[in-house]
Amino acid sequence: MARLLIKGDNLHLSLSGWEQLGSLHADIRVPLRHVESVESSENPRRLLKGIRAPGTGFPGVIMLGTMRWKRKKDFCVVYLHHPAVVVILRDEPFARLIVTSDQAEQVAQRINERLQLS
Repeated sequence: MARLLIKGDNLHLSLSGWEQLGSLHADIRVPLRHVESVESSENPRRLLKGIRAPGTGFPGVIMLGTMRWKRKKDFCVVYLHHPAVVVILRDEPFARLIVTSDQAEQVAQRINERLQLS
């Protein structure tokens, strides 16, 4: 499963090999100064908007890849019935990162604590 990690002054989205294949994308690194906010969502599927291009998806089951909407893009790694971390970005190709995590609240809190220190 994908993981959000803080490495130095960057937020690193680490994807498994299967997630890289399904999303047609490599790991993503974002400077912490480009992270506007972080929150958790119990139902990340309701946050998905637009069309998937490129990526892999089965409605209601999995969404891996880029969602394009209103001249914006989100990068999503969303699995059925799992909470997610939602990272809102600025000055980056993606407007948001939406990443499933069984510990979404704790991950969001950890990233927010680091943002406050920066």
